[in-house]
Amino acid sequence: MAILGLHHVTALAGEAQRNLDFYTKSAGMRLVKRTVNFDDPGSYHLYFSLGNGEPGTLLTFFPWITARAAVHGSGEISRVEMRGQVEGVDPDGVPVSFVGGEPEGERDRRLLSVSLSVADAPKSAAFFRDLLGFEVSFETAEKIRLAVPDGGGVELLHSPGVPRAKLAAGSIHHVAFRVKDEAEQLGWRARLTAAGVRVSPVKDRNYFHSIYFREPGGVLLEIATDGPGFGIDEAPEHLGEKLCLPPWLEASRESIEKRLPAVSLG
Repeated sequence: MAILGLHHVTALAGEAQRNLDFYTKSAGMRLVKRTVNFDDPGSYHLYFSLGNGEPGTLLTFFPWITARAAVHGSGEISRVEMRGQVEGVDPDGVPVSFVGGEPEGERDRRLLSVSLSVADAPKSAAFFRDLLGFEVSFETAEKIRLAVPDGGGVELLHSPGVPRAKLAAGSIHHVAFRVKDEAEQLGWRARLTAAGVRVSPVKDRNYFHSIYFREPGGVLLEIATDGPGFGIDEAPEHLGEKLCLPPWLEASRESIEKRLPAVSLG
């Protein structure tokens, strides 16, 4: 039973068209799925990839227009690093850094690391090390870095006394880690539950299955399966071209489409 690496990172955006334009035009990513937030079908869930939708290449967004501004602080993901060369910065202020120029080969087309601001970095590090099996690769009084098996990293920023973050557009919602299949995922759920961690039931996200839980600093984590993948409802060469809904929402397609803002893929 092993976590394979980073699966995806999900953030909150503002206006959907602006988000789509930045990540496909300025960041050079591919829109590989245009669907809805399954827990709130009146809003989009947009999946962008450095490749063709493979786990570990994905940055996803819930466009969420609200008057409230994000408040950054403890208990949140404060930075994401990805490979790439980008003109400008995320229009909503999501802390995504593209580093190292254009990807070289498939292995280079992936998430590199995530940074978590937490009140007690050693306590959070023990959680990642002892429960999730990550190895500490670097440690100072200010931060602890853990190695993810695929070569990526999780950095814990020690932030005692810092007020808790408040989510809004510009915030990163959660980070997901990869496992091979549903059997592995259930094994992790049992392990976490036995350790006293509150874990969600398995959620069917159509393109993968998910469980959710929080580390001691309050950051939301996910363990997601590699499959079945984005090709189940669109041909690989046409990923992201249509609004895709899971089978249980198809009967509501007309009302859902009326609630969603129109977006142009051109």
